[in-house]
Amino acid sequence: MKVKMGVAWVLVSLLLLLSAPGGQGLAAEKPIVIGAPLATAFLYGWDAERGLRLAVEEINALGGVKVGAVKRPFAVEVIDTRDLEPGVPVSDALLTVEKLILEKKADFIVGGPVRSEAALAAMDLLSKYKKVSILTTGALTPAYHARVAENYDKFKYCFRISGEAKWMVTGEIIPSLENIGKTFNLNKLFIMVQDVAHARAGGELIAKIMAGKGWTVLGKPEIYPTGTTDFSMGLLKAKKDGAQVLLIWMDMPESAILLKQWYDLKVPALPFGSIIAAAEQPGFWKATDGKGEFTLANVVNAGNAPSKATPWTMKFYDAYTKRWKIEPEGYGTSSSYMAVYTLKDAIERAGSLDPDAVIAALEKTDLMGVYGRIQFDPKSHQVKASLDPKEGAVGTIFQWQKQKRVVVFPTSIATGQILLPPWMKK
Repeated sequence: MKVKMGVAWVLVSLLLLLSAPGGQGLAAEKPIVIGAPLATAFLYGWDAERGLRLAVEEINALGGVKVGAVKRPFAVEVIDTRDLEPGVPVSDALLTVEKLILEKKADFIVGGPVRSEAALAAMDLLSKYKKVSILTTGALTPAYHARVAENYDKFKYCFRISGEAKWMVTGEIIPSLENIGKTFNLNKLFIMVQDVAHARAGGELIAKIMAGKGWTVLGKPEIYPTGTTDFSMGLLKAKKDGAQVLLIWMDMPESAILLKQWYDLKVPALPFGSIIAAAEQPGFWKATDGKGEFTLANVVNAGNAPSKATPWTMKFYDAYTKRWKIEPEGYGTSSSYMAVYTLKDAIERAGSLDPDAVIAALEKTDLMGVYGRIQFDPKSHQVKASLDPKEGAVGTIFQWQKQKRVVVFPTSIATGQILLPPWMKK
């Protein structure tokens, strides 16, 4: 069904081009096919698809991509990897990538696979078929860009335009926690993570670093299998042990249940989602009946919550809202949108779709985008991160306050200050 919908969107886009001024010439040219392996039943898949499609529609409406002397349209082929579903093997995601390459004739791969384990496994396929890929959503493991740096000749096809776990921890989460500690005199941390590679590693790293900074880390990180629907035992333990900050790292939608239980139990600890998929979405307030207020969520890239990081941020935010009748929804949204524009820029500078030419052009990318300056490390192909959008890609941590997502970090783009729930103030 999702494959058919993907084809339908391509046809609609081409029909729109035919009806636009000058559209007949563009539609006559062979499309540049973007293959998108995404977990479309989950936030980090469907928001990535919407970001991709919005960028493609905008680019095609303005004439498409100039390849040498010819302008060609983008087309998008999306296939569901199901790699965020419990129990789905990595091999299923690999079959999706291979199908996009062999059957859908994808010129480039953009988006996923979404799960870190699947994204790492797909690197060998990308190398085998010499397909340039820009990872935009889900996979946060530092092992991804480390493999590129360690074996460049084999994995040079792999780029990542979104954040990764190590920078998120050391450059964003730790400074945020330190600021919370100083502002509110809090120093007792309880950690709850999902049983996936990036969450386990992230939770352990945060525990180690914060303990070294004088915080009391209450026990080892509590680990929950994907699909868990009851977190009450862990929350009661956190309450009993006197936790003041509840660090959560989960990309499963069931994290909404965790936050409703947190509210009902009145756990006197500030919920800090280093990754917490449910709280990222605009519909989170309604879905939790407002019980998620005061929750902090890290959406990895600016533009996934309203701010003025760059002149392009709110332009994207408004365009997405108008197109999809919902605000940008979470991690993977702005990065997927920017990946298409970055690919367009590289193709036009390369003047070709040749993989080596596009790789060389991507390595020289210097583009001011939705969440700051887009540049890739030429050795690892990881987007360069910063706390200043003028210098690099900036992240976003926001807090739910009175039905709104208020950006509180980094300070360079913040629109408000962190608040504590009233039962903590007592």
